Amino acid sequence: MRTQHLIDIANLMAKECRLGRPRQTSLNRAVSTAYYAMFHALCRNCADTLVGTAGSNRSIGAWQQTYRSVEHNFAKNQCTRDEIKRFPSGIQDFAKIFVVTQRLRHLADYDPHYSISRSNTQIVIRAVQKAINKLEGTDRKD
Repeated sequence: MRTQHLIDIANLMAKECRLGRPRQTSLNRAVSTAYYAMFHALCRNCADTLVGTAGSNRSIGAWQQTYRSVEHNFAKNQCTRDEIKRFPSGIQDFAKIFVVTQRLRHLADYDPHYSISRSNTQIVIRAVQKAINKLEGTDRKD
């Protein structure tokens, strides 16, 4: 599962340099990687819902095209709409964490003065993992 591998990599980067302070670059990359775990979970969810899950009689080309059609900014904007409140809590929670994590990813990737502690990085990673689990645990009809 791609998302779990990304979470594992984020955790490794956050734990890098066990003695002393970790490099800020590693912590920033961990935050960015955690966001991408969420993004890929969303892409997979969209493709599975619209085209079919693995093992179903789905078109691989259609599945890949759907997976690749999710846009970062559009996804974030949809997550901030009031209509999100009509969905189950797992989707609402995923949407909230997605928006926050995308903002943190932008800071981590593009703001040379951005700094985050190891403990806060680990909090972000745990929140992302929990949000992905909630999304995956939500009934597909929603």
